[in-house]
Amino acid sequence: MTLGTRAGLEMGKATRDAFGRALQEIGASNDKIIVVDGDVANSTRAEWFGKDNPERFFNVGIAESNLIGVAAGLAACGKVPVAASFAAFLLCNAYDQIRMSIAFPKMNVKLVGSHAGISIGEDGPSQMGIEDVSLACSLPGMVVMVPADEQSTRKATQQMIEHVGPTYLRVGRGDVPAVYDENVDFQIGKAITVRDGGDVTLIANGLMVSAALDAAEELAADGISARVLDMHTVKPIDQAAITSAATETKGIVVAEEHLHNGGLGSVVASTVTSTVPCKMAFVDLDDKFAYSGDGDALLQEFGLTGEKIAEEARKIVQG
Repeated sequence: MTLGTRAGLEMGKATRDAFGRALQEIGASNDKIIVVDGDVANSTRAEWFGKDNPERFFNVGIAESNLIGVAAGLAACGKVPVAASFAAFLLCNAYDQIRMSIAFPKMNVKLVGSHAGISIGEDGPSQMGIEDVSLACSLPGMVVMVPADEQSTRKATQQMIEHVGPTYLRVGRGDVPAVYDENVDFQIGKAITVRDGGDVTLIANGLMVSAALDAAEELAADGISARVLDMHTVKPIDQAAITSAATETKGIVVAEEHLHNGGLGSVVASTVTSTVPCKMAFVDLDDKFAYSGDGDALLQEFGLTGEKIAEEARKIVQG
């Protein structure tokens, strides 16, 4: 992973690994947690919880719709079910069941979508969750989180368990740069100001946070001061942070490893137009599927880089 190199970040663990370890640790002291798996626990890292708690771990097989039904039933009985699978399988295959069995009755189910985005590489488009954030955000009452690194994912997992109501946590396959240490102040619905700046604001989540920090370093060399906001919670969005960015800087660039329509950019744009309209630009997958290939090469090919973010930021500042 080449992201984060310009910002001098050290490589950390994958967010799926951080989720797996956090769940394992939390599960040791919370016997209400039950994990329901779609035959991919070795990939989502839910297997670490399962090995410690076999009586609270159920593999329903490659049957995501049934997985959601089981999770909803467990929640109705007062348990705290964690339903984990690949983001594409979970949100796309079982969307109707999530809609009617979890979102509509407001069940306390924790959805975890792993292997999100194009950075999974060689697995190809059938397994690349690139519309999952949009689908999750469209469901009333669903909290949607996309943490940037290992430590923020650990905190996100803890907050996911503590939150009462349906949640969706998006995690990735590959190792990512370490943006934070263990003291990161992660709160649902509260953006983190990773870097302050007064000329332009870069809003990102997931692995694009480290790309935004790379962009900020590149812009600083040109005398441009960039604010970097980690908008880890897409829903509920931090409207105050966005309004401040629109008021105090010349514009906003939103970066995400997701399709253009319905993701973080759409939510930020909706907030901006209803509060303080400003110049905006977007670095995302546009309206395209990716293809099988090396993960880093795909990020370069589709422009999910610090260089692209910096390019869009310069247009805002200089325009």
